Amino acid sequence: MKNYLAILGLSVVLVGCGSAKPTVDDLAISNPIVTVLDLTAVDNDRVPVTINPGRFTTETVTYRLPRVVQGTYSVSDFGKYVDDFKALDYEGNELTVTKVDTNTWTIADATKLDKIQYYVNDTFDIETTGGIGGEQPFSPAGTNIEEENYVLNLHGFIGYFDSLKNNQYALDVTGPANFARTSALEDKGVKSSDNGTVITSSYFAQRYFDITDNPMMYGKLDVEEFMVGDIKIVLSLYSPTGKHTAASLKETVYKMMEAQKSYLGDVNSTPRYDIYVYLSRGDETSPKGFGALEHHTSTVVVFSENSPLEALKASMIDVVAHEFFHIVTPLSVHSEDVHYFDYNKPTFSKHLWMYEGVTEYFAQHFQVFEGLVDEATFFNTMQSKINISRSRLDDAMSFTIMSENVLEEPYADQYYNVYMKGALIGMCIDILMRKESDGNRSMLSLMKELSAKYGKEKPFEDDKLIAEITAMTYPSVGEFLKTHVEGDVPINYEEFFAMAGLKMGASQVETNYIFAGGQNVIFDGDQEKGIIFFSPMVEKNSFWKSQGVLAGDVIKKVNGTDLTLANAQGVIGGMFGWQEGQEITMDLERDGKPILIKATLTKAYASEEKLMDDENATESQKALKSAWLKG
Repeated sequence: MKNYLAILGLSVVLVGCGSAKPTVDDLAISNPIVTVLDLTAVDNDRVPVTINPGRFTTETVTYRLPRVVQGTYSVSDFGKYVDDFKALDYEGNELTVTKVDTNTWTIADATKLDKIQYYVNDTFDIETTGGIGGEQPFSPAGTNIEEENYVLNLHGFIGYFDSLKNNQYALDVTGPANFARTSALEDKGVKSSDNGTVITSSYFAQRYFDITDNPMMYGKLDVEEFMVGDIKIVLSLYSPTGKHTAASLKETVYKMMEAQKSYLGDVNSTPRYDIYVYLSRGDETSPKGFGALEHHTSTVVVFSENSPLEALKASMIDVVAHEFFHIVTPLSVHSEDVHYFDYNKPTFSKHLWMYEGVTEYFAQHFQVFEGLVDEATFFNTMQSKINISRSRLDDAMSFTIMSENVLEEPYADQYYNVYMKGALIGMCIDILMRKESDGNRSMLSLMKELSAKYGKEKPFEDDKLIAEITAMTYPSVGEFLKTHVEGDVPINYEEFFAMAGLKMGASQVETNYIFAGGQNVIFDGDQEKGIIFFSPMVEKNSFWKSQGVLAGDVIKKVNGTDLTLANAQGVIGGMFGWQEGQEITMDLERDGKPILIKATLTKAYASEEKLMDDENATESQKALKSAWLKG
């Protein structure tokens, strides 16, 4: 996962019942659990769901919707979006159902159970935080139900029986015939209604994990399909106003994924990869958590429709590249916590530094390694991660302890550091391994070795990973992990840069009107007060400094548009497109008094510490830098 921050009648869907249904034992893998979603029978913005599990031999069974889904590291509670939960016997009579908690129902007289029926509300149109800092699903893990678009993260619609998580699922999705439909689950065929207005698509999943791992998108979609080497890429995009198209992003995605394949080399991939892009209008009923959630062969992405095309392209590279690199870890290299994931009471691995951090490092490093960006851009990105991890997050917290307790405070608030310090941990190990091996081994080669040893079907033991990595690499790598990952000692990054003949020096760099160089955002927010204000970083941005803006100034309006937490992503995202010479206005509040900024945009600069070549670097240091950045 990657957060992209600045911040009916039910009778229609009944399936056959009666004595012809097979009997399933609690522990057996038998005929599939038949599941039906009917998008043509939406009632009050709710999709009807029918679950036909086959016969039970126990008197009581438990059915759950996920409390937590893989890759999110936060509580989603999908059960709270379920209405009118009913369990019916073979005569159509209701059985006794007890709601145990938000996500759990127990059904009595289960030997008589024919089917379960309920409605599901979507998450997009009731979001307040987008799942960032609040108890709601992270938007790319959420669901959408509207006339023109359905985002079907199936974990939001379909649950599981405690005893049948390894049973197969047969899924039918019924929708209007004029809908485009894309699915990471294999399509097993379609049936059309007599009048041709409705189509039912049938899908098959080997187990519940495959339900959660294969999202779908239905509706008025813009779809582009193309090959990148031997991988078929399916890019599905929903832009409410039609501002953006899949075609406009096709070349960017092609070049990005071509470079990723080159970077990964012989890493096993997938014959098909789906990218689902939902562009948010930015209004009260739109999703607010921008970013993406990874799956084995797909990713779901949510961005602002208000973003200019070039900013959207940059976001696609930054975020989608991260998700694709998850095919290495945790999808191929993961612990028992990940492999045997409990959707209700999960335990978490100690190694978020690897799952999210190393993945984020690869997402940045491949760009300079494959020539998509220059050295300066890569250095600025990594320096920004250093600044954020040191200034805004706890730099003296054990990463393994934080990872293992990521749902609890004070660790939950530090999750964002997986994209900052986690990536820097990957960078430091990369430099160390190249130094120890005269440029022949790297962080990527280590992950390939781990992938060959384990793979997606064999988890590692969480407590033994660091010892294994030490044995596979060098004592210096083991000491680094013990000191800076298991331990709480902050990293001296300058020491690692020096290995590659680099040093820090003061520099004036061009920036935009949102950052103070690199990725240092000049805005902050207060959820309780519902306000957006300038952060201390604003004083490093020459344009805003010239306008007399101070840290703490509350932003009330931007170019006459009220700025709220609900529309902040869209309004501030629009500032990416601001150009020199443009007239702008901004209404501020300082100490309760209004202040109006009315100005013509001039170039913005930021003074910052910048990585540069050390004129005294040795030949071995220069060689290490070349191996690190170019191979």
